[in-house]
Amino acid sequence: MGVRPVTNFPQFGHSRRGDFRLAEGIDHVNHGGYGATPRVVLDAAREWRERMEADPSTFFRRDLPGLLRRAADRVAGFLGGRGEDWAFVENATSGLNAIIASLALAPGDELLCLSQVYGAVGNALRHHAERSGARVVEVAVPVPFVDPAPLLETLAAAIGPRTRFACFDHISSAAAVVLPIREMAALCRERGVPVAIDGAHAPGQIALDVPALGVDWYVGNLHKWAFAAKGAGVIWCTPERQSALHPTSKSHALGQGFAAEFDYTGTRDNSAWLAAPAAIDYIAGWDGEAIRAHNAALARDAGAMLIKAWGSDAAAAPQFCASMVSVRLPGGGHSKSRGGDRRAARALAAELTEQRGVTAGIMVFDGALWVRVSAQIYNEIGDYRRLAAFGKTLLV
Repeated sequence: MGVRPVTNFPQFGHSRRGDFRLAEGIDHVNHGGYGATPRVVLDAAREWRERMEADPSTFFRRDLPGLLRRAADRVAGFLGGRGEDWAFVENATSGLNAIIASLALAPGDELLCLSQVYGAVGNALRHHAERSGARVVEVAVPVPFVDPAPLLETLAAAIGPRTRFACFDHISSAAAVVLPIREMAALCRERGVPVAIDGAHAPGQIALDVPALGVDWYVGNLHKWAFAAKGAGVIWCTPERQSALHPTSKSHALGQGFAAEFDYTGTRDNSAWLAAPAAIDYIAGWDGEAIRAHNAALARDAGAMLIKAWGSDAAAAPQFCASMVSVRLPGGGHSKSRGGDRRAARALAAELTEQRGVTAGIMVFDGALWVRVSAQIYNEIGDYRRLAAFGKTLLV
């Protein structure tokens, strides 16, 4: 029995391609990599940039603080909580670096993360651990992910008397697994361990009420799945921990509070942040729930197509995925010529785009190469057929 195409979302598909500036002739199935920004949001960012340049002194000295707080209020309406507990950063990695750098670590302290931690965040954890004599402890995420119980058991066993901090992905980048964050945070909270969530892929991909997760810090990107312009990340912090949290660039607002410190770290182009409400409006115009339902259904069907065509397997059961699916490359993702390393992944990604007209995510984990495909409102099931058809030739 073949893959049943998604047909109950007629407002989505290639009819939405015109909303974006995506190049023709390419199957764009890697929205999770860097996102794609609608023209209307790009126009909003351009208008903010022009307003800034029309009178920079007045814009930065008088207008910007209030504008950023109004934009933060819109983010709070989208992701939950109060505007004063949200601020903007360039991306999730930047936000997590600020959180990690604000920790007071001592020799022998332990920092928890997942085996599928995003590489840049893993580097930040190791950097600060090494400087203070602490160490990073990785909690193994099962592959394939079909049941949260083993992960929760492993996490409970990993929390020790020297555990000072935990950093978990909400949706893992490589394997595209939607993780049981509430349950993971509860385990840590019972043991007095504060938790930061790397939600790089979550805003816009899944429904969110961040304060209800029971975590201490949350960072996310709006430019991936929430249609914002590039460089629009957000950071949330419980009021109890805000006095200890500072941006990595300390500036004039040091000591004036969480929002003030993050809102201004120096002169920069804030247009992507100020245009975030336009991205939220774009989502609302199509209904965020309808977008998420379309994307999840299409990702599920695309993953099933690849699995069948390649005789392969997915990194997670469908109920633990949203708008992305990672499928192991044919033959287990191994070959003498390529192997399962990052250089091989980059080479294969370049081959897909330059020679075959497909942009997809090529991931390395569990000792193999995987293809991560994304589904967005401009995609249709046909966008994945070319990838499925030549998949078995990729490791020749």
